[in-house]
Amino acid sequence: MKILLAEDDAKVADFIATGLTENGHSVDHVADGREALTYCLYNACDLAILDRMMPGMDGLSVVKALRAARKETPVLFLTAMADVSERVEGLAAGADDYLVKPFHFSELLARVIALSRRHKDSSDVPELVVHDLTLDLLSRVARRQGQVIELQSKEFALLEVLMRNAGRVVTRTMLLEQVWNFNFEPNTTVVETHVSRLRAKVDKPFDLPLIHTVRSTGYSMHAPR
Repeated sequence: MKILLAEDDAKVADFIATGLTENGHSVDHVADGREALTYCLYNACDLAILDRMMPGMDGLSVVKALRAARKETPVLFLTAMADVSERVEGLAAGADDYLVKPFHFSELLARVIALSRRHKDSSDVPELVVHDLTLDLLSRVARRQGQVIELQSKEFALLEVLMRNAGRVVTRTMLLEQVWNFNFEPNTTVVETHVSRLRAKVDKPFDLPLIHTVRSTGYSMHAPR
């Protein structure tokens, strides 16, 4: 599961991220409320774990902004604010669950699993479609014009990110974070190499290209108008 962790305490963040990663989840960490909001608005994730009190923008404001933008990403609040009225306020704003600090990691993990079962958002769509290209997320099979396209695991992950964001620009940094879990690798050419390989399989054998380069920014997937 793809999880955003917004927590400004570095030790707490490392503790949570390490535990979730060891249990098979992919975790992206930010330490600022505005960063958390931007991430959730422009990236696909299955769950957001938000500290209630953060610099830049507090967790409550982040949730309100997400719900106002009709983003239904499940949100779990972590907070030292234990009053019932404060928990009610968080849930009323659109959060899905509330865990008071300090907490046992086993309880956090149980709540994460419960939320993943409870919620169905865009990440649960069984098939992505862009023009004549389909990506079956359950069988992990790509097809274009009915022809099966053989993809390596990273190529599949790369194609999934591009198709989930069809019509929007996906930056090189976003691809590094979402496909390779790199926070900052300025000198790597791994994105360009894999996009080239993906184009050879998805675009080259067919009449219309679907993967387009956005100069100095990244890539966009769409059928030519």
